[in-house]
Amino acid sequence: MDLKCFAAANVHGCSALTAVTVQNTRGVRSANPVAPRLVRYQLDAVFSDFEVSSAKTGMLCEAAIVKVVADRLAKEGTPLVVDPVLAATRGAALARPGLAGAIKKRLLPIALLVTPNIPEAEALTGMRIAGLGSMKRACIALRRFGARNVLLKGGHAAGEKATDLLYDGEFCVLLGPRLRRDVHGTGCMLSAFIAAYLARGMPLKDAALVAKARVTEAIERSTRPGGGRAIGMPMLFVAGR
Repeated sequence: MDLKCFAAANVHGCSALTAVTVQNTRGVRSANPVAPRLVRYQLDAVFSDFEVSSAKTGMLCEAAIVKVVADRLAKEGTPLVVDPVLAATRGAALARPGLAGAIKKRLLPIALLVTPNIPEAEALTGMRIAGLGSMKRACIALRRFGARNVLLKGGHAAGEKATDLLYDGEFCVLLGPRLRRDVHGTGCMLSAFIAAYLARGMPLKDAALVAKARVTEAIERSTRPGGGRAIGMPMLFVAGR
């Protein structure tokens, strides 16, 4: 899905695989981490060949992989979007013990932006989040861990609007329609589009606003290719986006 979003934003995406998952539209059956040295070799291959304008992380699975990724990205100084994936919406856990702590300690201090959903923010902060006030307190706590900016996704909250909260020292509420569709991978789409638009030179707030609109569009265009959840469909190569 990340690569689909990069293509839809007219940027070339490269990947370093961190795990082999067994999954379909009904859920995740298992997640099997790649050896950390292989993750390091993949990063070496990408950075030795491409000028990387931005990077994003997704499912890192275990603390040893977080260390490899954090060491390399800190060395490169690449603007980093951290999507702290800790669990699948349905199915197997995607995090080994110690992952949340490693993300806090190693990745957030070098992150331009962290994009947790509410359960992920609760796991990272130890806070109970219910409502806009507690969302704001969680954003402040996450920024104290070192992330320069926080985008707390409100899809798990109640309400007629899909309310996300961007915090860069000041709060900006991002509103969108709450579409009643069971779509897989919306959080991945959001962080991927943000990383893509950062690579194209957009300011962070603009990148977040455009990314949210693109995710809404992808949900509206979603299809159900299997017997489980729908898959978002980012529109490819849209002029001017």
